[in-house]
Amino acid sequence: MVLNFGKAGWLGSRQHFCRSPICCILPPHLTEEIVKNGNDEQRQFALQTLMVSEQFRGRREVIGAVNFAVPAVDKRRTIYDAKSGTQLPGTPVRHEGDPATGDKAVDEAYDGAGATYDLYKEVFDRNSIDDKGLRLDSTVHYGVKYDNAFWNGDQMVYGDGDGELFERFTKAIDVIGHELTHGVVQYEAGLIYYGESGALNESMADVFGILVKQRTLNQTAQESNWLIGEGLLAPKVKGVGIRSMKAPGTAYNDSVLGKDPQPGHVKDLYKGTGDNGGVHINSGVPNRAFYLAATEIGGYAWEKAGKIWYTALRDRLRNRSNFKRAAEILVSLAGELYGVDGKEQKAVRNAWKEVGVLK
Repeated sequence: MVLNFGKAGWLGSRQHFCRSPICCILPPHLTEEIVKNGNDEQRQFALQTLMVSEQFRGRREVIGAVNFAVPAVDKRRTIYDAKSGTQLPGTPVRHEGDPATGDKAVDEAYDGAGATYDLYKEVFDRNSIDDKGLRLDSTVHYGVKYDNAFWNGDQMVYGDGDGELFERFTKAIDVIGHELTHGVVQYEAGLIYYGESGALNESMADVFGILVKQRTLNQTAQESNWLIGEGLLAPKVKGVGIRSMKAPGTAYNDSVLGKDPQPGHVKDLYKGTGDNGGVHINSGVPNRAFYLAATEIGGYAWEKAGKIWYTALRDRLRNRSNFKRAAEILVSLAGELYGVDGKEQKAVRNAWKEVGVLK
């Protein structure tokens, strides 16, 4: 296989405009850095991760956004064990209401799916990912040292990590919330996974992923560290997570992983074709806007800032929305929900001005 690590990157020759692609927590640019800088074993596992992700993307483009799961009346989680294989979903090992198994990956996937369901149900009155009671199926122990986690349009899939660069991907509850939120985006705004709409797709996943984490820890916006993927990096890696919503571009700076490339202002946007036009990279801009708005509003971020962002995702954003359109929608919604020129609307407007999207 000929690999292209030029300006377009691994996915440069295959731009995915579908509304429900395979959405992985680790961006391709990070995996490509491992291929370039890692030792032989790290390179091997990184290449396997890239190839598996590409294979799933191809399958989704062929079958489309078809969901075969039977809706449930209430929360219904099933965790499957792939036993280091790649056949999905695998062997069922824990069902809704079952006690903990003692397998950390199984129990973390179960708890994380539950916390995500509870956020959407109890805060936003949403009945699961599709708002129609979609079952929450997850597969753990996927592949051998697989360095990623993804939503494939129907279920969650988690790798165990290689142990040298990444820990198991169920370890960070915000990663679970992030990936399941890609399903919510799929059923609502359907933000096309390319360019600014794709970066908004990734940012929405980070926003609700961090809200799952904050709510689980009972943290206010001021108390949160705003890190996505905290705990995923192995001890020897120089970094604190895979993204920082508070300070994009500062999450890691490592000899193998490279330096976090996220911008926090539109003047520094990545304008290449890699990473589907920068969907993971440029999500730093709307991520920081949410952090700024939530901290200026204060209190629990899911109560007001989260409601504004969720309402926009559910009712106003469209599949080709860009940063400017999203900012205008969010500012308008803040006024509708909490009063024109009120504290909340001013906070949202100030946030988007600070990242350079609004004047």
